[in-house]
Parts: sequence; structure tokens; C-alpha cells
Amino acid sequence: MGTVWHARDEALGRDVAVKEVILPHGFSDEEREIQHKRTFREARTAARLSHPGVVTVFDVVEEDGRPWIVMELIRARSLEQMIKQDGPLSPRRAAEIGRQMLSALMTAHEAGILHRDVKPSNVLVIDGRSIRAVLTDFGIARAQSDATLTQTGMLIGSPAYIAPERAKGRQAVPASDLWSLGATLYAAVEGKSPFERTEAMASLVAVLTEEPPPAPHAGPLAPVIAGLLRKDQETRLTAAEAGVMLDRILMDTSGSTRVMETAGAQAASTRTDSGDPAAMPITGQVMTPADPGETATDDPAARDTPVDRAGHGAAVDHAGHGAAVAGDGRPVWLSGRHGNLAIAVVLAMIVIGLIILTLVR
Repeated sequence: MGTVWHARDEALGRDVAVKEVILPHGFSDEEREIQHKRTFREARTAARLSHPGVVTVFDVVEEDGRPWIVMELIRARSLEQMIKQDGPLSPRRAAEIGRQMLSALMTAHEAGILHRDVKPSNVLVIDGRSIRAVLTDFGIARAQSDATLTQTGMLIGSPAYIAPERAKGRQAVPASDLWSLGATLYAAVEGKSPFERTEAMASLVAVLTEEPPPAPHAGPLAPVIAGLLRKDQETRLTAAEAGVMLDRILMDTSGSTRVMETAGAQAASTRTDSGDPAAMPITGQVMTPADPGETATDDPAARDTPVDRAGHGAAVDHAGHGAAVAGDGRPVWLSGRHGNLAIAVVLAMIVIGLIILTLVR
């Protein structure tokens, strides 16, 4: 219940966001007092958390009998807006956002703070070279040491994202926020919460009585979502378990490895001993077609350990250099066209030497 304004901090010369609390008409003085206390509690709660995934609160002031929260200005769309405008996210992108949300929640839980309203509209996503997900709206968050400010019989939270234990009227626990995270990740890849219905009461009934349908577009994220949406909070994934699973998704390089392997196989298939220059592999070196008796390769490993036509490796000297051999056992430099030229040069030098010896005598 509020409007966020873009404002200017004239004292420090910076742009900020200011949250104005707007109460519905018909609230009694007691209810207004409760909401004002809740606003101050939101500022106090968020200010206790120092994490890049939690919006920074600078100050809270009272003007015209109402509290205003001054906080970090984040120029970003909410996750809900991203889903509506761009469609569902890829599993990896959703996992990256989910991992940052989980980290923020873990920091809050370690400080004894429960968010109690995790949902796509309360997640701002800065989508640049790298993604930054920021958890906002701690308006109904509750520190375990705070006294409750919720009226009797009043359920706080969004029905499609509320945990079953809270829908039953039980006390919220850290696992309750993790359930909401699971529903948020489901919405990120499928477009909406698995328990979203046209009526709030129908959503609550679905949360209590229905199992979430499979997420066909979740890919590797499916086990994480299923584990977070277990109705029994005792068997629900813990934050640490979910973190490990999300990290594995983000560190998975099997796709790039397959691309590299395919490229390597294609390069190997293009290697040839043909005399056609157009059939030679394209490398960073100028290569000439190989003679029938020569061994040519653009594979560094093959250059380090030369192999003859029969598949035998050549001996390597102490300096680490290999001596390439042709199929007939001669060194490569004595085989083929270059070998014939070398032999002719050696014979000519022998003849010249004999003539000189004859003249000297």
C-alpha cells in the first residue's frame, strides 16, 4: 500500500526513491497507527540488512502525519513486468535471478528477518552486462524479535505465492519464504504461479490441496522448483540445498564443451593429405600441399609427437623435439620432392670435393 516517487536529495545531491504510504479510505485511527508502525518497521528492517540483493534504505521521515521512506533509486523493471512484457525467462536466466534472491533471503534469515511476501512484483531486475536482482518491499517483513502488527484474522501476503503453513494460519518460518521463492521461479519460466486463480480464495485452496503441475519449460531448474514447493516444510529444500543446486545450473558448461568438441571433430575431418590447396585446413600458418611421402598436420599435439603413416610415434630428443619419419623409415626431409633435392645437393658436394682433391694432388 504505497506509491514510490523519484525524488532528489538536495542535501547530498543524489537521486533517491521515496515511498509514500497510502492508506485505504475507511481505516480507523487504530488501523492507521498500525500501518504507520509497519512502515517504520519496514525501514528499520531493511536498514538492518546489508546485501546487494536488498534495496538500501537511507532514511525515514514523517510529513503531514505520514511516514515516508527514503531509499536507493533502482532504475529497473520488476520481474513481473519482465514476464508480462518479454515472456517467460530461460531456465539459466531464472536461475541467476533466483540465486541472487536466495542469497538475499539467506542474509535476512540469518538476521532473524522473514520477508513474507516474496513474489515477482517485489523483485527488481537490473538487466545489463550482468544481472542484479534486488528484493524490495519489506513492508510486511517481520523480525522474529518484533511484536506482531497484524490484526486478528488478517492474512498478509499474496495468495498465489503464500506457503501452505501460512495459509493454514500458522506462524511464518524461513521455509515459508523459500516456498514463495519456488513459486516465483515457477512463474519466471512458465509465466505465472502454479496456484494462480481468478479468485484469491481459489488460490488459497489450490495452495492447500493441489500439487503444483510440472513446469515443462523449467529444464534443469525443475528439481529446484519441485523441491521448494513441497507442502511439508520439513521435507522442503533448505536454503543451502537450493543454493548448491542453483550453483550447479549456473556453473554447467556442458553446452560450451559440446560446441568445442563438435568444432574439434569438424576440424579433424577437414585435415587431408591431398595435393589440392583448397582442401587444406585453414590455420594461422601458410601451408604447402604435402607430397605423397610427407606427413603434414596442423594439430599441435601431432607436431609435438610426430606419427608416421603406420601410426608409430617418432623418438623425441632431450630438448623435446621430435624427429618426423616417413613411411619408409627415412626422415621426412629426405622423402618426397624436398628429399630428392637434398640428395642431389649432397651428391654434388661429394663430386666437387673429389675434383678438388684431384687438383691438389
